[in-house]
Amino acid sequence: MPFTARFWREGLYGLLNLPMALIGFVFAVTGLSVSGGLLVTFVGLPLMAVVLLGLRLFGRLERSRARLLLRHEVAEPEPLRLREGRRGPLAWTGALLRSDVSWRSAAYALLHLPWGVFTFSVVTALWAAGWSMLTYPLWFWTIPAYTDEPGVGINTDGEGGGWIWNGPLEVLMATVLGMLVLVAAVPLFRGMAAVDRALVSGLLGPSAAATRVRQLESDRSVVVDASAADLRRIERDLHDGAQARLVALAMDLGLAKEKLTEDPETAARMVEEAHGEVKLALQELRDLARGIHPAILTDRGLGPALSAVASRCTVPVVVEAELDSRPAEAIEGIAYYTASELLQNVSKHSAARRAQVDVWRAGDRLMLQVTDDGRGGADATAGSGLAGLAERLAAVDGLLAIASPTGGPTTVTAALPWRDRPAS
Repeated sequence: MPFTARFWREGLYGLLNLPMALIGFVFAVTGLSVSGGLLVTFVGLPLMAVVLLGLRLFGRLERSRARLLLRHEVAEPEPLRLREGRRGPLAWTGALLRSDVSWRSAAYALLHLPWGVFTFSVVTALWAAGWSMLTYPLWFWTIPAYTDEPGVGINTDGEGGGWIWNGPLEVLMATVLGMLVLVAAVPLFRGMAAVDRALVSGLLGPSAAATRVRQLESDRSVVVDASAADLRRIERDLHDGAQARLVALAMDLGLAKEKLTEDPETAARMVEEAHGEVKLALQELRDLARGIHPAILTDRGLGPALSAVASRCTVPVVVEAELDSRPAEAIEGIAYYTASELLQNVSKHSAARRAQVDVWRAGDRLMLQVTDDGRGGADATAGSGLAGLAERLAAVDGLLAIASPTGGPTTVTAALPWRDRPAS
């Protein structure tokens, strides 16, 4: 509707396009022309660098304007990168001239002027026509009262000829036409604002390559943090579990050795107890090794490994794996870890009666889906383990989709990139 804040903000943005475009265009054309003409002298390159720096600042101003009026968040582009070991004015000049952000800002300043003229003209025409006709009942009487004209109309000759809009029907018709013009302006303003958002994002935001680099850096930090957390977990499990049990076992065997000659029956009982401790320690080490990378996954693949995990779940689980070949070890390991974590959630939180795990290949994706008939309500945004799973999958360009309405059922689908296992 034409009375919303968004309509006014987008209209104001369209009006401001022209003065802002004029400022950017004049600065870009003048600065680049003068500095380009002086390239034969020693001041040409530094002057061009200063012009490009000004255009980068202009781009920052335009991003702020889009953020304020269009509610369009645009990430800051990549900063200037100096060459390794270089400092000083020459290094900054070279960085400004090499940066694609500088030249994209210049392209924005040059291309924005015709678009600014168009948006300014459209907004001015529609607002002037729409609001003047909508408010016509408030001011139409001032024309014959304070001028020599009989009023606004069609084919008026200044002497009362033509169709003068001064009757109730004409006033109502003008109001309706004004409202129609403003209503029609709403989608048009939104369309122009969409083009403005695209221009700002495409030319003043980070490039696709820079965005990809940032994503890879973020993914790398996630992988490093996850690996560090896994190492801490393994160290804690070894220290608190198997290591402590083995220390107690050594002490028991030492005591049994001392008792061997004095009290053989007590020594035999202590050795028997130590034998039980050895079995428990071995079981803990097997569980720890299975949590790191189970042997069955290496030897037999994802389907049998998931069947082994499902057999330890407190809920009956059906596993269906339809894979013609095995993916790369890293992808296979992440899929196994993801399914293990999801089945643990089923055991601990779902109150389900049954669950199912499906694994298949869809094009260049390895798909994993875990469903249960539990109480639902799973949410990755609530700080649960699902958020960690989503981060791990994102680190390898994977996705995690959760459908878990309250009352169930819950369906969690993971999509991992398929990478062929290298030939052995």
